[in-house]
Amino acid sequence: MKKTIFVLGAGKGCGNRVAEKFGTNDFRVVLMSRNVEHLREYEKEFKDKGIEVYTKVVDAANFDSVTKAFNELKEQFGVPDVLFYNVGITVSDAECREEKNAEMLIDRYRVDVAGAYHAIQQVVCEEFGKKNGTILVTGGGLAMYPMDEYLPLSMDKAALRAMCIALHNKLKEQNVYLGTVTVTVVIAPGEKCDPTLLAEDFWKLYTERGECEIIH
Repeated sequence: MKKTIFVLGAGKGCGNRVAEKFGTNDFRVVLMSRNVEHLREYEKEFKDKGIEVYTKVVDAANFDSVTKAFNELKEQFGVPDVLFYNVGITVSDAECREEKNAEMLIDRYRVDVAGAYHAIQQVVCEEFGKKNGTILVTGGGLAMYPMDEYLPLSMDKAALRAMCIALHNKLKEQNVYLGTVTVTVVIAPGEKCDPTLLAEDFWKLYTERGECEIIH
C-alpha cells in the first residue's frame, strides 16, 4: 500500500524539496499552506514530475483549521505514515511591523511551537505507531545561538528543539520516531543549507530512525 506524507508548511524552500524527496520514493504527498494560489502552483509542479499530490488550505496558527483539515485528510487517505512540520515566522524583528511585546511573543509561539505540538497530536495514535509513524520538524540554529534582532524566533526555536528532544524519547515507547533538522544558516540554493541537501537529511532521519537531531 502506498505511503502518505502530510507536509504542513509547503513552500519553494525546504518544504517542497522534502516533499519531493518523499514523492520520488513512491509516497503520496499532501501539501498544506495558507495560500491557495501557491498550492495550485505546487500541485502542477509535482504532477509534472509524476508525483501523486494533493493540496489543502490550512492555517497553522488556527488550531481548529488544522484539526478540521487533518480529520478530512485522514478520512480520505487514512492516518499518514509521515508528518512534516515546516512552519515558522522567520522575519527579523526589524522587518516586522508588529511591536515587539508580550502579545507578539505569544502569537509567534502559537505558530512556531504550539502549532507543531498540535499537529503532532493530530497524527499520534495506535495506528500511527503500527505504521512505524515518523514526525519530522524543521528546527533552527537560533535555538543554540540566539540573537536579539531575532528574539521571538530565537526563543521559539529553543522551545521547539526542547519539545522535539523530549517527545523523541517519549514517542519511541509508542513506536513513533520524531526527528528534527536544525538549520544553522539561511536556506538557499547552492549554499550550505541548500533545500535539496536538507531534504537528504530529513530522508536520512526517516530511513535510519536513529538520533533525534541533525545539525546542518
